[in-house]
Amino acid sequence: MSAPAENLKINSDRLWDSLMEMAKIGPGVAGGNNRQTLTDEDAEGRALFQKWCEDAGMAMGVDKMGTMFMTRPGEDPDALPVYMGSHLDTQPTGGKYDGVLGVLGALEAVRTMNDLGLKTKHPIVVTNWANEEGARFAPAMLASGVFAGMHSLDYAYGRADLEGKTYGEELKRIGWQGEEEVGARKMHAYYELHIEQGPILEAEGKDIGVVTHCQGLWWLEFTLTGTAAHTGSTPMPMRVNAGLAMSRIFEMVQAVAMENQPNAVGGVGQVTFTPNSRNVLPGKVVFTVDIRTPDQTKLDAMRAKIEAEAAKICEALGVGCSVEAVGHFDPVTFTPELVSNVRNAAERLGYSHMDIISGAGHDACWAAKMAPTTMIMCPCVDGLSHNEAEEISKDWAAAGTDVLLHAVLETAEIVE
Repeated sequence: MSAPAENLKINSDRLWDSLMEMAKIGPGVAGGNNRQTLTDEDAEGRALFQKWCEDAGMAMGVDKMGTMFMTRPGEDPDALPVYMGSHLDTQPTGGKYDGVLGVLGALEAVRTMNDLGLKTKHPIVVTNWANEEGARFAPAMLASGVFAGMHSLDYAYGRADLEGKTYGEELKRIGWQGEEEVGARKMHAYYELHIEQGPILEAEGKDIGVVTHCQGLWWLEFTLTGTAAHTGSTPMPMRVNAGLAMSRIFEMVQAVAMENQPNAVGGVGQVTFTPNSRNVLPGKVVFTVDIRTPDQTKLDAMRAKIEAEAAKICEALGVGCSVEAVGHFDPVTFTPELVSNVRNAAERLGYSHMDIISGAGHDACWAAKMAPTTMIMCPCVDGLSHNEAEEISKDWAAAGTDVLLHAVLETAEIVE
């Protein structure tokens, strides 16, 4: 089969208009979006996406986790579908492109196929994975994790938000609980377009990131137990200070990450003090250490050292320490054939490109356990993401979607 012609490109105006229209749903307070999983805003965004897909001739399926699968038929009824997509849910202070570009870029690829009357041997499915962010219901990538057999449906339904509302209850409330068994679908391949969420592509002046690997991750939730006591009247030698233990663990995590350079990161983004009063030493501190690297051996060693050193720090201060792993996936090596399809598409289209490792987790990490998988990345301004100021250019969005279109057509096989 011949490769798609180099002049085959998507309608960049239509793609950009779709991104801006979706961004009107669940607007943030500072120009971005707050369209968290299973909120009314999520339901509204889903309905708009459904309409657009059905207008493009696709048929909808929804599984019991609320993931949406929009299918464009293929010419061979026995051929497995080629999937592409990402997620429409956002962080509480999220941007307009994280995840959304991958979903609406996939829709635009199908719209372009329709415009040009292109037929493929394999069906094509545009996917909106539920609860990728994990901002409201931890862990992240929850629905794709159930799809890949990493979590049970009961576990996912029981995940609760900060108000105690569960995933299962809220999925029913917004009317998006499907009948389809999670993971019953078989994939020929899976492609995911995403903004980089880091500064490398922009700094290097590249249009396209050819994603070869995805970092492995551990989220380690520490609960430190001290003694709540008056900050003014408790003598220094008599304090059991969970806050002090926390600060020493933070420094230790930084040191462990630096010891494992290159290609390793570690840090803390969320802390809860109890009672969280300015003149009371905390009786309890809960925080999550986030460590990532594409090297499995390094990832395991970092976790082991952090847990061992944290225990020593707490013991020296008389502070209780418990650790729970609340998020994890192993490093992923994406499928070389699909990675080559992406690289070849970028070259054919004349876009500058470089190989890159994804620093963030994505639904593609779980899809890779089910089928040949890869990702495509486009730059984002200053590498900023999970922030309402997240920004990309119209040209970057178009380039990434052009490459997605070409790579998917290569795999789905154009029928002359």
